[in-house]
Amino acid sequence: MLLRPFLIGIAVSSNAVLTLAAVESSPAVATLRVLTYNIHHGEGVDGKLDLVRLAGVITAARADVVALQEVDQKTTRTGGVDQAAELARLTGLHVAYGKAIDYQSGAYGQALLSRWPLADFTIHPLPNPAKVEPRIAISTIVRPPGQPAFRLVGTHLDATRDDTARWQQAARLIELFGADATPTILIGDLNARPETRIMQALLQPFTDASASQPALTSPAENPRARIDFVLFRPATAWRVLSSSVIPEAIASDHRPLLVELVLAAAD
Repeated sequence: MLLRPFLIGIAVSSNAVLTLAAVESSPAVATLRVLTYNIHHGEGVDGKLDLVRLAGVITAARADVVALQEVDQKTTRTGGVDQAAELARLTGLHVAYGKAIDYQSGAYGQALLSRWPLADFTIHPLPNPAKVEPRIAISTIVRPPGQPAFRLVGTHLDATRDDTARWQQAARLIELFGADATPTILIGDLNARPETRIMQALLQPFTDASASQPALTSPAENPRARIDFVLFRPATAWRVLSSSVIPEAIASDHRPLLVELVLAAAD
């Protein structure tokens, strides 16, 4: 039976909201489709605010878990829309939202979407040595029916030319998620290219799911930079089936990155 979508807002902290969207129950699948997408507050390169278009990209990707960056919540510039909740409604996925900053009478931050409920949602403030735009990581535990649980982490690192803040933020991510045995996926816009010291540090505990692919995602119209990543750990817990950049050049200023993974314990 197909359940009608419904939304329930649950206050998790002053900066976090969980929204649960009912979805049709389906058998567990071994393959995990992971998507990271910087949605540029819903504004495409054509200047149009269009969440329906973005939801179509996510739905067409058949993503199981998604990390979204640059997500507005009830800001003036996006018409007071709770973008995370609206994308959850349009895609039929569960959602958790983390506020990074107050912005235009609302909030600006990140969201996680999932085919399955999200547990233990946490917002992790990241170092901000220059006192510029605050950055966060958001994490949750996902428990697909009949499969091992895993941790999902989304983040969006500092974008300034000086990499000091990014370096400290990467170090904090390693401190938070780089040591324990929980199977973990770290995804997002890291604003760092593969050859930088930031990525070299992150790739000590983590593995790059797209290491064998160019995976250029920015700018969307003519991608030249690889700054959006799907990383995982421990390396022995996961197997990469595929990695691809979705050729969507209009809906945002980044293209989405889609990776198919399998937890080794689920083989």
